[in-house]
Amino acid sequence: MLTRKQQELLLYIDERLHQSGVSPSFEEMKEALDLKSKSGVHRLISALEERGFIRRLPNRARALEVLKVPEVRGAASVSAAPPTPPRAANDVLDIPLHGRIAAGTPIEALQGTDTLPVPAALLGPGEHYALEVAGDSMVELGILDGDYALIRRQETARDGEIVVALIDDAEATLKTLRHEGRMIRLDPANRQYDPQRYRPEQVQIQGRLAGLLRRY
Repeated sequence: MLTRKQQELLLYIDERLHQSGVSPSFEEMKEALDLKSKSGVHRLISALEERGFIRRLPNRARALEVLKVPEVRGAASVSAAPPTPPRAANDVLDIPLHGRIAAGTPIEALQGTDTLPVPAALLGPGEHYALEVAGDSMVELGILDGDYALIRRQETARDGEIVVALIDDAEATLKTLRHEGRMIRLDPANRQYDPQRYRPEQVQIQGRLAGLLRRY
């Protein structure tokens, strides 16, 4: 059995991971649970870790992984919203359509009021948006000019995942993420283009490719 505060923290961490892919900071956890100090957060984290509900990922700051959550989510949840019911296979969701992803255009500048209807079966948990693909840099992975890339909004990604990366707060691109020594390499999927290499501070991950839509 978890205490009320332990369950509140566990559900809060789980909710944040589903929303952004990044666990909350200790300061955010302290404020969310209305605790007086971060030491209280440390004690709750240690208790959850000992009970096998979470684990800390080594060599990464703010890296927590939720291993399991209580089967019954009662009133102790930080979020007052009820659990999301299962989606039917033929459900369609409208997600934001942020225009064409092209060099020199940050994602923030693309945001508008348009939406794209997407079969719910193509989307997993988390927040999603869509981008219209411009160019042929990813054709060898079957991502063509005019396709709609379905992006799960998150700030981290693993090697080999296709991501939306914002370079120097100015240029947005859809590429495969790789770590190469102390550099980040963004690989195209077209032999006509060379990989792009950047310092980590130049690259901001804005989402991971979750699916693809094509209109004929």
